[in-house]
Formats: sequence, C-alpha cells, structure tokens
Amino acid sequence: MSHATHTPAPIGRFQHITNTLMAACLGVMALSVFINVVLRYGFGSGVAASEELSRLLFVWMVFIGATAAYPAGEHMAFTSLVGLLKNKPLQMRLMTSVIRIAVLLGCGLVAWGAWQQVVVGLGSKSVVLGYSTALLPLPALLCTVAIGVMALIELIQQTPLDLGHGAEVE
Repeated sequence: MSHATHTPAPIGRFQHITNTLMAACLGVMALSVFINVVLRYGFGSGVAASEELSRLLFVWMVFIGATAAYPAGEHMAFTSLVGLLKNKPLQMRLMTSVIRIAVLLGCGLVAWGAWQQVVVGLGSKSVVLGYSTALLPLPALLCTVAIGVMALIELIQQTPLDLGHGAEVE
C-alpha cells in the first residue's frame, strides 16, 4: 500500500463493519418500502410493518453512521479559530484537551438521556412488529458511549486535532 495517509487496521475494520451495517439497514429499508409500494398501488394492500421497520432501521443507520464518522474526522468541526493556534503548540494542546472534554461531556449528557429513554421503552412494545421500544433510543446510547470512549482515548493519548479542512472555512 502506498497511500499518503494510512488508516490503522482497527479503524479500517471498524469502518468496514459500520459501512456494512449501514448498507444492510439501507437495503432492508429500500426493499421493505419498495414491496409496500408495489403491494399498495398494484394490489390495493400493503405491509403494515414496512413503515415501522423502516423507522427503526433508519434510526439505527443514522447512529451507526454518526459513530463511524467520529474516527474518520467527518463530524462537523469549527476549526477556524483553533487553526489559528497551529503555531502555538502549548495553547493548541490545551485547546485540544478542552475540545475532547467538551465531547465527553456532550456524550455523557446524550447517553444519560438515551439511557432514560431505553429504560422507559423496556416496558412497551411497538404497535405492529411488537419489538421493545427500547430499541429506538438504544443506538443513541451505544453511539455516545462509543464516541465517548474514542474521545477519552484521544484525550489520554493526547492525539492532535485533525485540522485537515485546510482550504475550507467552517
């Protein structure tokens, strides 16, 4: 491999797994909706579970994608001000730590709210398919835990911020 930037093996495997999971969600959603449309307009009946299944898979797909976007550096970043610190290593390291701590706090808040929703959902079932409604907020909890772990590792290892958005002003 002669790439300018080499993706570490664990991150590459993680991206492959998440991309496969998102493709599976999208494929099942598309097939479900397509079958429902054909049945509804072609035969006057539909599959009641199609909408519920698509909603559940969409939620999972979004949070799987959000989790995969973090190590790839694809979340929205406002790097203009931090980029001004490029030539000031001490301030840059301090600001990087502050940003990672803010990410951890944000993850903690979202995880706490998602956990509360998971607990509430444990006592009820979806209307058509009958799955536990805890499955709807669960991906938010898993996503924030995963991103929080990645941010904590970056904080401990003092991984530099990726300011790879050189030409863009965000």
